[in-house]
Amino acid sequence: MHKIEAERDDILERAVERSIEHAVFGGELGRRAFIARVGASTAAAALASVFPLGAARALAQEKAGPPEKKDLKVGFIPITCATPIIMAEPMGFYRKHGLSVQVTKASSWAMIRDLSINGETDATHMLSPMPLAISLGVGSQSVPYVMPAVENINGQAITLAMKHKAVKSPAEMKGFKFGVPFDFSMHNFLLRYYLAEGGVDPDKDVQIRAVPPPEMVANLRAGNLDGYLAPDPFNQRAVFEEVGFIHLLSKDIWPGHPCCAFAAKREFASSAPNTFRALLAAIVDATQYARDRKNRKEIAAAIAPKNFLNQPVEVLEQVLTGVFPDGLGNTKNVPDRIDFDPFPYHSMAIWILTQMKRWGYLKTDVTYKKVAEEVFLASACRDTLKALGYKAPDTASVKHAFALGKTKVFDPDRPDDYLKSFAIRKA
Repeated sequence: MHKIEAERDDILERAVERSIEHAVFGGELGRRAFIARVGASTAAAALASVFPLGAARALAQEKAGPPEKKDLKVGFIPITCATPIIMAEPMGFYRKHGLSVQVTKASSWAMIRDLSINGETDATHMLSPMPLAISLGVGSQSVPYVMPAVENINGQAITLAMKHKAVKSPAEMKGFKFGVPFDFSMHNFLLRYYLAEGGVDPDKDVQIRAVPPPEMVANLRAGNLDGYLAPDPFNQRAVFEEVGFIHLLSKDIWPGHPCCAFAAKREFASSAPNTFRALLAAIVDATQYARDRKNRKEIAAAIAPKNFLNQPVEVLEQVLTGVFPDGLGNTKNVPDRIDFDPFPYHSMAIWILTQMKRWGYLKTDVTYKKVAEEVFLASACRDTLKALGYKAPDTASVKHAFALGKTKVFDPDRPDDYLKSFAIRKA
């Protein structure tokens, strides 16, 4: 139903926009003449101030021109963090922006990386630290990547096996075997942060290993793991199958933290700029739709099928709405358990780089700000948000507050001081 409505709305919107343009500019020739004199962005602003209905998007697309390539493949891992990338196919967002996209499922982050580097996908779902690591050649060959949009914020949790239901703090987790989806993941860095803040050295006092998300629940059931910091739906799936409970939501470590992202090789962005802009517009549009909580149940149904997440709709609704059983007999109501905000703040990238340095993954000095600006394309996301009629942050870097009792603030202008402030670290 949503597809039909989207197609109908697109046709109606285009017809209305053309009528408005004719009234304001005196027809197509008048519009083109006006754009030639003042530029597309000024024309868009002028028209949007009088008739905001989609005008900015229409004129932005006029400036960009048609996509160089319309048939695309976009990789994804079957987790709720990929919601905008996945839902954009069945719910028509790619088509709305002139593209025909096949979302391609991968089973692990190494597979996602390799498919992308080898050119088997045009763009891809990635963990936020991955484009930084790959661009720097940390953990893989060095390939320049760009990340113009965050897919989701929050949306992770620490899940423990039922035998540990009495555990309340990191101090009680010494000796545990933990799973994370990938070394270069927010999951790994947030788990390490949580443990270290509780006085537990993540490299000495526990074991942390990479486990593909679809395999986490089985490993928890088999006793191979005591717990994991994982993306959903696998935290909620452990509760659903009665093999684990949700110990802590990741938002309780860093409220509003980035999780997954939309990324592509820099070569793709530069060689097919119109395609890249259209793809980014589709992703940002879908992300904003997902941000509206009244759409979450519709989205859960759209991404549940076997070719996407292959999960019970009930589980996905619990994750996306934030009303969920925690596995300990409680029903929680946490509306921002997962949320969607596409803006890739440079300060997020700088924090990630400090943690790569802190735990010995990044062994050389880097200019944090320069790397952040090259990979996290805040300006591209801002331009896209504005062209689509959404609000966008004015600044690309902010301070971030971490919770866990006493609030600790990360200042992106002082990354070295921040790194040195930690008692437990490799660097």
